[in-house]
Amino acid sequence: MTMDWKSYDPNGFFDELVCRDGSIRPPARQLIHYLESLPPEEIESRRQMAEATIQEMGVSFTVYTEEGNIDRAWPFDIVPRTISAKQWRTTAAGLEQRLKALNLFINDLYHEQQVLKDGIIPAEIITESRNFRPECIGITPPLGVWAHICGTDLVRDGDGEFYVLEDNLRVPSGVSYMLENRAITKRVLPELFEKDDILPIDGYCASLFDMLASLSPRDVRKPVIVVLTPGIFNSAYFEHAFLAQQMGIELVEGSDLMVGDDNCVYMKTISGPERVDVIYRRIDDLFLDPSVFNKDSVLGVPGLMRAWQKGKVALANAPGAGVADDKVVYAYVPEIIRYYLNEEPIIKNVETFLCDDPEHRAYVLENLDKLVVKPANESGGYGMLVGPHSTKKEQAQFAKLIQDNPRNYIAQPTLALSTAPTLVDNGSLEPRHLDLRPFILQGRDTYVTTGGLTRVAMKKGSLVVNSSQGGGSKDTWIVDGGEE
Repeated sequence: MTMDWKSYDPNGFFDELVCRDGSIRPPARQLIHYLESLPPEEIESRRQMAEATIQEMGVSFTVYTEEGNIDRAWPFDIVPRTISAKQWRTTAAGLEQRLKALNLFINDLYHEQQVLKDGIIPAEIITESRNFRPECIGITPPLGVWAHICGTDLVRDGDGEFYVLEDNLRVPSGVSYMLENRAITKRVLPELFEKDDILPIDGYCASLFDMLASLSPRDVRKPVIVVLTPGIFNSAYFEHAFLAQQMGIELVEGSDLMVGDDNCVYMKTISGPERVDVIYRRIDDLFLDPSVFNKDSVLGVPGLMRAWQKGKVALANAPGAGVADDKVVYAYVPEIIRYYLNEEPIIKNVETFLCDDPEHRAYVLENLDKLVVKPANESGGYGMLVGPHSTKKEQAQFAKLIQDNPRNYIAQPTLALSTAPTLVDNGSLEPRHLDLRPFILQGRDTYVTTGGLTRVAMKKGSLVVNSSQGGGSKDTWIVDGGEE
């Protein structure tokens, strides 16, 4: 196995580590010089060490298939991605700005709806949204915040700028893998953490705990906080257990909780019921409370919405927050930022065509082979059409889907996603496309992770980075002093 950087060619794409002229980007210099100094057998040894560490730590994820759920070891590449601290400070400010505006927007939707009255967004976009919850109208959650945890997907186009691809405001996942990627890399490349100015990421779980505690309806020194999971068969169960363990709080399922006649939520314990103040729920809205939403749900807690509406318990993210991660609403976020904050968006959206708009729809139908088409409320890379990689039959199927339900689809240009050097099966370095999911917390204060989860399309030329679709991952280094 060799790391031949001289023959590495990003094929004209913006590469995270190597410039188009073959020179090394400043944040990556120490990393690449160090990797160059390692003999081939040492590189292979480090790669095997990463695989053994993943097995030892039990880092896995679940893929849903027709044959059943398959639990897989976390696919990981040992070559980190680097970003300069200077650039990250601007990006983090943009993410903070975005979540602040989105929370003002959601709160407005469930109260005065002034944004609709002022014509910033067509009212039917909201009334027809699958994630708008009329049950939440008139409710004001603690601090007026609805989306407490947001995972925003960023991509870097050919111009080297970050763009927002989408906001995940319902039950965003992946932060545990960001933290585990760093733990694995520290074992594989420990020397670089002594020499390079790599900013730490290990404050996330403490910040998450503090944010959740700030939502407590009781003014107590130590509020009782739990993580509510659908259970072991959920694809993100590893993360649910990881976060609960890291925060030192209980991981519970719906059957572990009950709502009393006093509208408080209690956790069943061997010493009797214990009142719960804050629930970090990892269950979709419709399964949270069978007495309000899906009556067949055995995952939720009967009466939970009543307890939340009475202010006896805090829910993060709040029910109804998902209205803002509808991909049609996403197209209006720049206007939402201008409307609520009177500021220009720091990070731009990717150009988006709304199939509900007749002119946009005509363009999309004529250019399906060039565009990426997405349903408004799916996640995990499901239900998409990647035009340049699709067949005529698939394009015809999507044309019918769009014509039958135009409100449910958006389309975006196929971006020249940035690449990063990745070790492939034959031991050589090849460019692979990637994205980045930072996580933003908003409670009493706002917190942005230092970097985020870098997801990698492990197949050559593929633009699909989701782990459920065969994607992998690598550590993300924000490097101080390595300014470009």
